[in-house]
Amino acid sequence: MSAVTPIPAVIAVVHDQGRVLLVRRGQAPNRNRWGFPGGKIEPGETIAAAAERELAEETGLQARAGRVLTTLDALDHGPTGELRHHYLLVAVACQWQSGEAVAASDAAEVRWVSVNDLETSGLDLIDQVVEVARLV
Repeated sequence: MSAVTPIPAVIAVVHDQGRVLLVRRGQAPNRNRWGFPGGKIEPGETIAAAAERELAEETGLQARAGRVLTTLDALDHGPTGELRHHYLLVAVACQWQSGEAVAASDAAEVRWVSVNDLETSGLDLIDQVVEVARLV
């Protein structure tokens, strides 16, 4: 039995005119891969507040969190296959309110990408990005 405890986290799914906001992760896990802004839910923080905070920290955008789209398991394995982290990701639809997207915090780069072009974008996407982007 693993000593790894699942960690609750959020991902902020921001759509605008057929595009979705993605960040290139600057830190492990998934360093240099593209996905949604997000991170751990802090103690006492609601899912909506966590999504709004993580989005602002990573991109500078202000948004209003809406409905939960889905939940995902994100398993991070070490080089010998051992489980290092288990994140329970809550995907939250977010409505842009203000600001221009700029990479900050642990995001190395930000980009708006057409939902229709995600699969052919050439970006190294984190698992399930395309499926989650289509849920909004």
